[in-house]
Amino acid sequence: MDKELKVLPISDKIIKAYCGKTINFVELPSFTFGKEMQLHVMEVKANRPFKSPAEFEETMQNAVQTLNSIVQKHGAQLLGTGMHPLLKLKDTGIWPHHHKRIYEEYGKIFNLNQHGWLNIQSFHLNLPYQKEPDAIQIHNQLANLCTYLPAIAASSPIYEAKNGPNMDNRLQFYKVNQKEISSVTGKVIPQYTYSLGQYKHDVIGRYSRDLEAAGAGDVLLDREWVNSRGIIFRFDRCALEVRLMDEQECVKSDVALSCFIRAALRGLIASDAELLPHELLVRDFNNIVKDGLNAKVMHPAGKTARQVCQNYLDLALKHADAEEKSYLWLIKKRIEEGSLSNLIREKVQRRADKTDFPEAILSVYSTLIKCLSNNEPYL
Repeated sequence: MDKELKVLPISDKIIKAYCGKTINFVELPSFTFGKEMQLHVMEVKANRPFKSPAEFEETMQNAVQTLNSIVQKHGAQLLGTGMHPLLKLKDTGIWPHHHKRIYEEYGKIFNLNQHGWLNIQSFHLNLPYQKEPDAIQIHNQLANLCTYLPAIAASSPIYEAKNGPNMDNRLQFYKVNQKEISSVTGKVIPQYTYSLGQYKHDVIGRYSRDLEAAGAGDVLLDREWVNSRGIIFRFDRCALEVRLMDEQECVKSDVALSCFIRAALRGLIASDAELLPHELLVRDFNNIVKDGLNAKVMHPAGKTARQVCQNYLDLALKHADAEEKSYLWLIKKRIEEGSLSNLIREKVQRRADKTDFPEAILSVYSTLIKCLSNNEPYL
């Protein structure tokens, strides 16, 4: 986007100018950047797993700085968070080059001209597993833990220049963007699974059969990445991918969330924590998408999402190593003072009392642009 937050759907032009041809991804020594479905969004990913949170932060902040220097030559700059606050659907487009067949197949079945496709950004965390029993245990405990994650990870309170009705509007749009074939997304919180064979048949097999019946081509069938639940198996990399977090304002905040999840998950596995009923998790998740930390929940650790998140933070602190603990202060602050969505909404409203709402949005999100560039949490 430009300095006025105007969306710039030019990712293909940026890639072509950088390497002389239009390709999907550009691999640099420690990270790769490239296209997303939306022409105003670029994906950034590490080339190899991180050995430590510090390496995560250093590598991805270098990626942000490098990519910012590239896009600035086109009058653009990078912005984090889960949704662009001003984007109208007509302002962007869909990647029209190599791999466009994937989006064309999606477009045959789903309405891609909606915020749930064209205006969402998220932080994907991959957690490795070794053997099948480990994979199943991690998956099921993640379903319990990550149900409550959006309470502290939401960053999408505003879209189309107005306050949305939910604390996490990205996830609200995400929940329904594939409603034509509901088995693709399920209830977002994944069902428990008890073997990889069962998972492949009941989840991947089910939505593949449904997609085929609706006329989808082979490019979408039997693909693990088509699964749109908030936690999915990535068999190609022996990992579980968590997709429930809105993109945050800077790399340090994303690292903090990853430390929180890893340490709390370690605690849940060590104690062989009881799995809550899936229906309860789905109900709590939907309440949290709407009301964030103040959501009423059925979890035995508390009556509000804030209390449950504090319980998980206490568990994380007991099982975190020294480096992970050095990031958990940010999670504590989010629980006590509000998610990034809370902060954005409050600060925009405060500024809007002195000026108009669009001007207030510009002021707050201009600061968020600097947060990403400087790797400084928005506090």
